[in-house]
Amino acid sequence: MSLLRNAMVDLGRGPLAGLRVLEVGSSVAGPFCGRLLADFGAEVIKIEPPEGDVVRSMSRRVGDRSLYAASIFRNKRLLALDLRQETGRQLVKQLAAGSDILIENFKPGTLEDWGLGYDVLSALNPRLIMVRITGFGQTGPHRARAGYGVVAEAMSGLRHLTGDPDRPPGRINTSLTDEITGLYAAFGAVLALQARAATGRGQCIDAALCDSAFSMIEPHVPVFGALGIVAQREGSRLPGSAPNNLYATRDGRHIHITAMADSVFARLAQAMGRPELAADKRFDKTIHRNENEAELDAIISAWTEANDLDTVEATLRGASVPASRIYDVSDIFKDPHFRAREMLVDVPDAELGAVTLMGVTPKLSETPGRIAHAGGRVGSSTREILQQRCGLSEADIAKLEQQGIVRCSHADSSSEARRHA
Repeated sequence: MSLLRNAMVDLGRGPLAGLRVLEVGSSVAGPFCGRLLADFGAEVIKIEPPEGDVVRSMSRRVGDRSLYAASIFRNKRLLALDLRQETGRQLVKQLAAGSDILIENFKPGTLEDWGLGYDVLSALNPRLIMVRITGFGQTGPHRARAGYGVVAEAMSGLRHLTGDPDRPPGRINTSLTDEITGLYAAFGAVLALQARAATGRGQCIDAALCDSAFSMIEPHVPVFGALGIVAQREGSRLPGSAPNNLYATRDGRHIHITAMADSVFARLAQAMGRPELAADKRFDKTIHRNENEAELDAIISAWTEANDLDTVEATLRGASVPASRIYDVSDIFKDPHFRAREMLVDVPDAELGAVTLMGVTPKLSETPGRIAHAGGRVGSSTREILQQRCGLSEADIAKLEQQGIVRCSHADSSSEARRHA
């Protein structure tokens, strides 16, 4: 039984071709979820306020175009609509009635206050799947708390484990938890599609930022439950998998080496010119290396610090020992591997010329995802969506725009709208 509304879809456009998604989320987690579905062929209509999604003010710009929006809004049709006005909410109901999935990431109760709760929308469309992304979930004593990804990381225990032990907790310079949650949400949506194929009914997916961040500290949960041990920050070292650490080289650079398995450690020892270490009772087994981690790190450091990074990396690569220097984004652009894997893709854009976007992952052999176009301006598909999906005339749309309920870009993506029609 097909997961989609129509089994006769063009799988050349992706495995989710024929799926209609309505994205009313803002910021990162909701749009990231929608972007994942759009990459694999779903028709995603993103609704943002007439003034534009807050993502457009994040990160860097070229002229007045947001580069972050060019990436996270890619493959989507963009509808600028004011949900604070009743007419705008009625248009959402009309769109939801013909959609498979609705993605939202407002505080719990917001859609209900607007008359757009799942009870209302599922009455119009029993097959509708609603993906709900919040800071702390739809249930529980903290459900009403405001929350961003970093706040959820702080509460989840993830931030406590991030950084060096002699410094306050650090953070990674990206919206990590928002994207992890968006990934869980997209996974939940596909699971719900599978269930709908059997039952004919939609359901709600409750994806919380705090739950998602907490899920990343999985190994430390049973340890505390059984032994009462509170995991601490360890810097670049990953305890319990020695050696697994960052080591300085003679030229002042760094390389991360991990050789947890006994056979891999034996290759590392050979590469360092210290084959006897593999038989040393302090280091011959993983559990013994974990017990003598500091001593082992000192031995490895003495070798790396006696050699330049290029030599260390080439030696370890030749010995099939997992290791890498620390890349920044410029290194990624120079390494041919990322282009060969299509993880850096130059996408034509009428205003930006060509914008380099992160590629699609994972890679499917038969029905791969693709990037059809970069994210456009606010309201770039408003006119076409309202005409095609809501049956409005040019006069109707002009009146809505005059009332501030919708916004139509002067650079409407007409060709892209026709492709989805």
